[in-house]
Amino acid sequence: MFGKRKQTEKRTYDPEHQKPILKCSICNGEQVAGFKDLRTGKFEEVMLIRSPEELELFKSLYGIETVTKEY
Repeated sequence: MFGKRKQTEKRTYDPEHQKPILKCSICNGEQVAGFKDLRTGKFEEVMLIRSPEELELFKSLYGIETVTKEY
């Protein structure tokens, strides 16, 4: 009924209104990749990052070169 999305499928975001960021926890080091709405400041989670390979996957899925960190 509900199929999984292919990991290699290209996805899009609105670079005019959204900024890709890596939200990092100071306490346990957990990192979540997603997009921050520049107008409202709301963060939309996309995926949990547990390794450098997963970060590269996130960047390749959305065609992003750099991701800034926020704590």
